[in-house]
Amino acid sequence: MQLPQLVNMFGSDLQRRYGEKIHKLTLHGGFSCPNRDGTLGRGGCTFCNVASFADEQMQQQTIAAQLAIQAKKVNRAKRYLAYFQAYTSTYAEVELLANMYQQALMQAEIIGICVGTRPDCVPTAALDLLASYREQGFEVWLELGLQTAQDKTLKRINRGHDFACYQQTTRLARQRGLKVCCHLIVGLPGETHQQHLSTLQAVIDCGVEGIKLHPLHIVTGSIMARAWQAGRLPELPLEEYAFSAGEMIRHTPKEIIYHRISASARRPTLLAPLWCENRWNGMQAVGGYLLNQGGQGSALSSDQRYHP
Repeated sequence: MQLPQLVNMFGSDLQRRYGEKIHKLTLHGGFSCPNRDGTLGRGGCTFCNVASFADEQMQQQTIAAQLAIQAKKVNRAKRYLAYFQAYTSTYAEVELLANMYQQALMQAEIIGICVGTRPDCVPTAALDLLASYREQGFEVWLELGLQTAQDKTLKRINRGHDFACYQQTTRLARQRGLKVCCHLIVGLPGETHQQHLSTLQAVIDCGVEGIKLHPLHIVTGSIMARAWQAGRLPELPLEEYAFSAGEMIRHTPKEIIYHRISASARRPTLLAPLWCENRWNGMQAVGGYLLNQGGQGSALSSDQRYHP
């Protein structure tokens, strides 16, 4: 199965633009999160145990050392994007951010940075800093963890912000010419297939250059884990994920880049669904759905919108 023929994938987009394979190297900047340190709340979002998505031991290394370690794991690329992934990677004084980002960008093989963060933690000074790197010719992506555009769900999962916050941050970022990648979770409690498509359309209406899809993981240490263990939270079936993710992709304009269409976590951190232990399971299922139903953009009407 050739996903690039069905979906506008980030890796293929980078290879077209740079003429070679570009790989993302994940970094841990030692950042915290206002939804865990007491600024907004404690305990974080109900789905979150960041240890399932990031190697916290890496934060003991310098940024340069982390890049070197990660690059050794990759043998198919010679140039890279530095990906500040863990926690909220704009949640610090701008001077600290500048020092940390610059440590990555000064490495000769680094062509740019991707910064993962929350939409309520991106001050204008951080946006201006990122825009200055773009003006220097670096590839810069602001990755905003929205998860859903449904305010009721955002409150239910203890996200700590609403969709209007995401709209505002996206507007300010795009005013500065920054590329925005929106993170969305498929399978959040109580959400329907129609709400997944409604969220997608709301994100598209804001203006977005990239989208990253994640199936809902139930992981140890999260609030959702307790509900799942008590039998109050069903796990997401692979077929249901393939359907919802596939339809979201089919309703997405072809120029928008998908940075990811599935994700994974490892046992024993991962509790459910176990098909998430290997991200290829999700990718193959979504790819199979698209192969049968049509690729990215195939479901769009003439006015390019989803109509509930």
